[in-house]
Amino acid sequence: MENDAANLYCPNELCQAPNPITHSFCQRCSTSLPKRFLWAVADGQNLGNPGEILATRYLVIDKYILLDTKPGYLPQTPDPEKLQSIRPYLRLIPYRLHVPQVYGVVSLSNGSQGQDILLLEKPPLKIIYSATSFDVQLCGELTTAWREATSMRQLNWLWQIAQLWQPLASEGVASSLLTPQLLRVEGSLVRLLELRYEEDSVVSLAHLGEFWQQLVSTAKPAIAEFVKEICYALIKGEIHTAEQLVKVLDKGLSTLGRSQSPAITIATVSDTGPSRQRNEDACYPPSGSIISKPPHSSALAIVCDGIGGHEGGNVASNLAIETIQQQVQELTKVPYDHIDPNSLLEDLQRAAAVANDKISQRNDSESRQGRQRMGTTLVMALPVAHEMYIAHVGDSRAYWITRHGCYQVTLDDDVASREVRLGYAIYRDAIQQGASGSLVQALGMSPSSSLHPSAERFILDEDCIFLLCSDGLSDFDRVEQHWETEILPLIHGKTDAMSVVERLLEIANTQNGHDNVTIALVHYQFKYSEPQTKPQFVLSDISDMATVSSVYPAKTLQPKTEGGYHQKTQVIPDTQPSKRPNFVPLQLIILVGLVLGAGLLGTLWMLNGGIFGKKENEPGVPTIKNTPLEKSEPAVGSSTPSDRLDLIETATDIQLLTNTSPPQQAIAPAGSILRILNSQVITAQQQNPDQLLYVRICSVGDGVTSPTNLSDPLAPIQRNPAVKAGEVYKLQLSEYQKLSQAQDISTPSQEVIAKCQPQPNRTFAPSNQRESGSKQTKPRYHTE
Repeated sequence: MENDAANLYCPNELCQAPNPITHSFCQRCSTSLPKRFLWAVADGQNLGNPGEILATRYLVIDKYILLDTKPGYLPQTPDPEKLQSIRPYLRLIPYRLHVPQVYGVVSLSNGSQGQDILLLEKPPLKIIYSATSFDVQLCGELTTAWREATSMRQLNWLWQIAQLWQPLASEGVASSLLTPQLLRVEGSLVRLLELRYEEDSVVSLAHLGEFWQQLVSTAKPAIAEFVKEICYALIKGEIHTAEQLVKVLDKGLSTLGRSQSPAITIATVSDTGPSRQRNEDACYPPSGSIISKPPHSSALAIVCDGIGGHEGGNVASNLAIETIQQQVQELTKVPYDHIDPNSLLEDLQRAAAVANDKISQRNDSESRQGRQRMGTTLVMALPVAHEMYIAHVGDSRAYWITRHGCYQVTLDDDVASREVRLGYAIYRDAIQQGASGSLVQALGMSPSSSLHPSAERFILDEDCIFLLCSDGLSDFDRVEQHWETEILPLIHGKTDAMSVVERLLEIANTQNGHDNVTIALVHYQFKYSEPQTKPQFVLSDISDMATVSSVYPAKTLQPKTEGGYHQKTQVIPDTQPSKRPNFVPLQLIILVGLVLGAGLLGTLWMLNGGIFGKKENEPGVPTIKNTPLEKSEPAVGSSTPSDRLDLIETATDIQLLTNTSPPQQAIAPAGSILRILNSQVITAQQQNPDQLLYVRICSVGDGVTSPTNLSDPLAPIQRNPAVKAGEVYKLQLSEYQKLSQAQDISTPSQEVIAKCQPQPNRTFAPSNQRESGSKQTKPRYHTE
């Protein structure tokens, strides 16, 4: 469509010129013009006719399809009290390849009341451009596209639904996978138009089996009987879990994949860039390489972005490359038909952990502390038969490019992504906050016990490209801007892999230019023919798997496996109390009440004189009625770490407030030990999220406090001062709970507890000495 009255405004704040909506670049300043098509969750409301402008910025394309004509402005965000209603979208951000994400809201006037309409970005759309117009349509429903798909793609679609079942069931939105109007396909990808909530209903795998039954009659002959048997097993309850269902579908895909012979080409390039003195990135194969499989027996691509500036980021990135390449080389010697996908995912995560330990040991052996410690990001791709395995730590990215779109398949390990994953903010709002781009984890910065590499796999049934890159290219959306013109031609056979990476390097250096640039391109070519061998459903294949209930009530999660790595960033369990109360015997309540009452009376007696005499309130700390800020501590060794709610150790840099008026921000670096002076607030039955915790700094850690504004890497950094040992600071209870849930704070060991004894009363002075140090353009650990 084309609307002469509608303009697309330049996002460059120094320009903001109106442009025809069909243009890709601003006609005044040549800035790229992003076209953000949105899906409005309007529940049947009339948003206007095509061509009309909604709320002075959103062009109505079709009934519920909008185009943001002012992409340089932040969209309206939901009110904080309304975030709860959209939490499933936020918490499912690790699955944004299939689940649309919240862009913002638009307020509509409805009589005397206004109503907020939820806007979702990157919905499943088919957009056809011409020189003077474009046509926008919804992607087809899976049930409609099913008939024309190959047997490999049909099983691939079912496999993706099986992978999504548990995370969506955990959020009470699994019925979205049973609704044909919401279940769309974009090439080989299953994508949801929006989420459908179950109120108090229960969704089971039997319902999924019934839904899939309608697909059996039009399934390809090679898999029709196989799909039919799966449906029966789901309905009868013989397949109890989504994990079992995935395993069965993997068996079928493996059978179909045996007859395929993919060709793989890998090209790499790494460059210092125009603004840096040396290259701290590294890649495998080495920069300038181009390899093919066959004739090579294996194909592996790795990109690492070193952290540490002149202190050794290049050492860390090269050490990670060397270690991981050696580890994975052993894995590729195993014949494909002997590989268990879940075991391979864990092996890739374990390889990342080994590299992490080697870098950490190097740091320790050279007595590196604080900013001197070196680290690196990691992203790697390992193609195995009809699958692509991706492992990732940090903010180096992997993109999946097909004929239908460009998809970021890794989630940055930064503060903004974590806030969204926890359900605290929508992404476009989170990235505007201070230190939003600071990393929450990287290789070499902490022990492997606190490292959580992500690893996932993708079924491939068409020609595609996986692009791995450091943020020297990915910053400022350069991949999203140029994939159609620079990368897609490779799939169409109009260019070669090395020419593509060299062109992307040129774009990174000329349009970004603020950092080193490293790129690894994996071109996967797939020639498919319908198989002669049909997959067989054998119930015994899943009999060795644990049997659990196939019924998923809304907002419940299966427990995580102890001691294992996460295969994908997990949906974090909801901490909201259950609607169903837990009944406790009355006698037990009375007994506990008597014990607590006696303890409270004894404590109050001691604090108001007792055998030691009454203490004066410490200067600078507000008096909290009946709440001592200093408690008499038992002898060291008389309690275990799990008993010590008053002592915490920071796993990352956290932000505190000084005990001054007005309060100032200060940073407690990773490894700091804090004593909570009013810890009873944490365990109180009735809690006020705005209530303050008062913490004394026992010791200051060696973590790094270097937030970076990634939206402007050349801007000066506003650095908060570090805390001082012995001083008292403030922390909101809500922030404490957020840090605890994200495992950014923990209970210290007994050895550490012994070093954190109560200090005598002292006067609290403001912490106003700023930390020295040069600007870091690569963020390490975040500040809250």
